Amino acid sequence: MRILSIETSCDDTGISILEIRGAKAPSFKVLSNIVSSQEIHKKYGGVFPMMAKREHQKNLIPTMKEALKESKLLKIKKQKTQKVDGHLFFDVKKILKKEDALFLFVKEFLEKYEKPKINLIAVTNGPGLEPCLWAGVNFAKAISFFWNIPIVPVNHIEAHILVNFLNHKSYIVNPKETFPIISLVVSGGHTQLILMKGIGKYKIIGETRDDAAGECFDKAAKILGLGYPGGPIISKLAKNRDPISIFKNRDRVSIKLPRPMINTKDYDFSFSGLKTAVLYSYQKSKIKNQKYIQQMCFEVQQAIIDILIKKTIKAAKNYKVKTIILGGGVSANKELRKQLKEKIQKDIPNTKCLIPDTALSTDNALMIAVVGYFNRTKKIAWQKLSVNANLRV
Repeated sequence: MRILSIETSCDDTGISILEIRGAKAPSFKVLSNIVSSQEIHKKYGGVFPMMAKREHQKNLIPTMKEALKESKLLKIKKQKTQKVDGHLFFDVKKILKKEDALFLFVKEFLEKYEKPKINLIAVTNGPGLEPCLWAGVNFAKAISFFWNIPIVPVNHIEAHILVNFLNHKSYIVNPKETFPIISLVVSGGHTQLILMKGIGKYKIIGETRDDAAGECFDKAAKILGLGYPGGPIISKLAKNRDPISIFKNRDRVSIKLPRPMINTKDYDFSFSGLKTAVLYSYQKSKIKNQKYIQQMCFEVQQAIIDILIKKTIKAAKNYKVKTIILGGGVSANKELRKQLKEKIQKDIPNTKCLIPDTALSTDNALMIAVVGYFNRTKKIAWQKLSVNANLRV
């Protein structure tokens, strides 16, 4: 089967086509995975939902065409549009009544190109920024209706988890050797520890009480005047710091930030206090040169990593899990990946560790396709498809 997937939960427009062969031991073949990132938000230091929605409207059809072309599924119609299509376009326009700009692009695309050989459409319907989610969902509804292809709604958080099975089908075939699992999902909007007893069987055992880890990276970077998004910038500067001599002579300073909630008995997180500590340190410091910034970046990153790993290992031990999964945008952080693997190997060496390829850590449509496959029996009528910006696993 082939799945066309759509991701528009935040500021990345993603379209992917995944081919699956086999049942008991499925084989996944990625035909395409195209992501169009919205650079426009960098100058504003954050994502503005309505601005992001307009960008999705402009990007969806070009991204779709590129994905279909790369998959060798983009074919121009040999004959002119039949009369019956006129009635269909009338209904497509009603489906996209809140996406006026998108309708014109969709109509032109559907008039020109043939229906691709796709068996299922998977689309993110939450959680995320509501205007952004609606752009992708309405687009999915329109093409589902026009092409008469069934549709499956996908939970964005579940996608960050299950994308780890893309290249690890042995864990699907032998669930007894895999479950239970602790999944650490870390992104700009979420920081959660999720207990998995099987695919589709989830329980949130811990989550942030305020800022998410990725949000803390962004806010710390803003305080330090480093730009947006903060995670990659802080990681790069932390790597380049001088660990021996941060400052010369009387300018030598040692920065130590708190690790909020690191020793609490629960599995919850809090990063608001860490962000505040960065602000106070920056305001009080008489030195704000490159050495100071690098040292601060190192300490911010390490504080976040320490908290995430301590809570994850604790949960893994207490629930006697067989696998730990890392997912979400912050999972692209090289130090987090490295230190989590080292800690697992040291403290619970018999526990497997699954971490996605860096390219699959950030938002993309391929992870949506993977969930679409596992939820392929949960098809719904396109008329019933809606958005839930606060959707939980």
